[in-house]
Amino acid sequence: MNPLIDPSIQHKNYFEDVFIQEEDLEHRVWINCEFVRCNFQGSDLTGNNFIECRFIDCDFSQTRINDAGFRDVVFSNCKINDVDFSVCNAFIFSFSFDQCVLDNANFFNTNLNKTTFKNCSLLNTNFEESDLTEAVFENCDLHGARFIDSILEKTDFRTAHNFNIDPTLNRLKKSKFSGSNLTGLLQRYKLDIDNN
Repeated sequence: MNPLIDPSIQHKNYFEDVFIQEEDLEHRVWINCEFVRCNFQGSDLTGNNFIECRFIDCDFSQTRINDAGFRDVVFSNCKINDVDFSVCNAFIFSFSFDQCVLDNANFFNTNLNKTTFKNCSLLNTNFEESDLTEAVFENCDLHGARFIDSILEKTDFRTAHNFNIDPTLNRLKKSKFSGSNLTGLLQRYKLDIDNN
């Protein structure tokens, strides 16, 4: 029996190599759990709450997380493609991402204050109307990521690349950029910039 589905062993704190693809695991609470090489692809985690949990080498692609809560959750080396974070529980919403693939993820109108994205792929990810105050994009690929009406105050983009941020459509007070990636702020002007 799948160890995540059997209610008699839900108290476990460590799950390894569990395959729950397309399973429904709705309305559960997970506290201080570690998930290693688990496959959640296409599963339904509606109403689950993850408190101080770690996901390592997991596949979260296309997972449904309606009204799910994430508090102090760490994703490391995970695939999180096509996941809609905008439908999560907004009151339990804090995590960090390290070496994750978050392509086509949706963070529309979410509070990502002080969230860290480190060595992540964020291709075509939606950050419209999100609050990214003091967030960090360390060595992240933001090609095609959308920033419109976003709060980017004190956000650290110094080592991010391939972003296109329109300063007239976003709040950028005290945002951090490096001299080598300022072109990402000027693309709307169609300037010919020589980086040599």
